[in-house]
Amino acid sequence: MSMQSPTLASTASPTSALYRKRVFTNRLALFLSLAAMASGMIFLLWILTTLVVKGIGGLNVAVFTQMTPSPGSAGGLLNAIFGSVVMVTIGTLIATPIGILAGIYLAEFGKTGWVAPTTRFVNDILLSAPSIIIGLFVYTIYVARVQHFSAFAGAIALAIIAIPVIVRTTETMLILVPASLREAAAALGAPEWKVVSYVALRAVRSGVITGILLAVARISGETAPLLFTALNNQFWSSDLNAPMANLPVAIFQFAMSPFENWVELAWAGAMLITFSVLAINIITRVIFRQRSN
Repeated sequence: MSMQSPTLASTASPTSALYRKRVFTNRLALFLSLAAMASGMIFLLWILTTLVVKGIGGLNVAVFTQMTPSPGSAGGLLNAIFGSVVMVTIGTLIATPIGILAGIYLAEFGKTGWVAPTTRFVNDILLSAPSIIIGLFVYTIYVARVQHFSAFAGAIALAIIAIPVIVRTTETMLILVPASLREAAAALGAPEWKVVSYVALRAVRSGVITGILLAVARISGETAPLLFTALNNQFWSSDLNAPMANLPVAIFQFAMSPFENWVELAWAGAMLITFSVLAINIITRVIFRQRSN
């Protein structure tokens, strides 16, 4: 100890070369982190500003009260908004229990055997798979067999996209729960399913819900899967077994058109999707932060 003390003291000295190297490395890492954050925020603000500037002109009462217009005429996005809400809601309701249960299995029960590694591998593939591939998959196994497009097929495609996001988030959150928390609940005589559902899952409830919201944000703007499944509908339709209007496809079609009013509606729809998802995330984080305090 007497021989090590001078060495430790010398390395902690401001005049030490090792100390100066560590300070430089720390400052460089901090600068690069702040620069990366600033660049990301700049692009985010750029996107949001462009959406506001381009979309505010087309955002009016008619957007929420009128159907999608024919070429050259006035109209709104009521049927497209309704269709998107319906398909995203159904897709989320399908994906949430499957994703949470799969994440629980991977984190709590799949520690041995081949099932868990295989599931993680397939989940990683789905996370990185292009959404158009998923749309073609649902088209092949469902739409082509029933011989018509439908909102239900669109919801299935959105659910397949959302499931891997929820699985990954749930598994990651549960892994972060300390083992001592589970052991304390087990020591009180709680069965394993109660330890998982009432202790571990409740401890990371906000993180799991954040994962669900990330999945909602991911599927809210998907266009390619809906082109192969739900297609589109210029009129109001609440039939899940028929083509249904939706905002992403309406935005795609209107943005590519030569009609000025359609382009304005496309920007208004893009602005509506973006700020709706942003509002959902902000409100949820505020609510759960207040509850945790």
